[in-house]
Amino acid sequence: MIRAEHLVKKYPGGHEALVGVSFHIERGEMSFVTGHSGAGKSTLLRLIAGIEPPTRGRLSVDGHNLARLTRRQRTLLRRRMGLVFQDPQLLYDRNVFDNVALPLQIANRRPREIQGRVRAVLEKVGLGGKEQLNPRVLSGGEQQRVGIARAVVSKPDLILADEPTGNLDPDLAREIMDLFRAFNDVGVTVLIATHDIYLIEALPYRRLILDHGRLREGRS
Repeated sequence: MIRAEHLVKKYPGGHEALVGVSFHIERGEMSFVTGHSGAGKSTLLRLIAGIEPPTRGRLSVDGHNLARLTRRQRTLLRRRMGLVFQDPQLLYDRNVFDNVALPLQIANRRPREIQGRVRAVLEKVGLGGKEQLNPRVLSGGEQQRVGIARAVVSKPDLILADEPTGNLDPDLAREIMDLFRAFNDVGVTVLIATHDIYLIEALPYRRLILDHGRLREGRS
């Protein structure tokens, strides 16, 4: 699903966020990217999502070399990904339903399909019955669940999550992690960037460990 070969990302001023990073993530795999603050975790996820290009190296997602895609092709590929952030970036002038429905509306799905998909995914993340609420009245954990629901409502092949539990207490963080595991259980490829080693220590998934932009040997 994801293949990186000798990735380098260098920013203006000379800072190298990634240095010669190579790895392969299989379809249906769940993995973590870990490392200290500034290790390059967020940069790696932005490259995989096609938000930024690598300076050098090759990066393929689902068999597509991102460097060879047009802007429109990258946009279409990104629609098959679910992106989750530490800040769920909700729209507070819309209710929960409309926040989750946004990707389907952008894709011009029919209203009946939108209704069915949004209600189903809100039930899946434990927010059934809260469709009409404004996100402001929800707890931090519930807001993160809205962000996850929005990310998965389009039935993505790949979920990329950048520090999705960073603002949550340990119990809520475990609940959110269980949601990602549930989506992985039905075949979705999941890659999560996190610095919370204690949260994932006992989980049986591979870790890609970044250290100042360099990938140390991944391990389970």
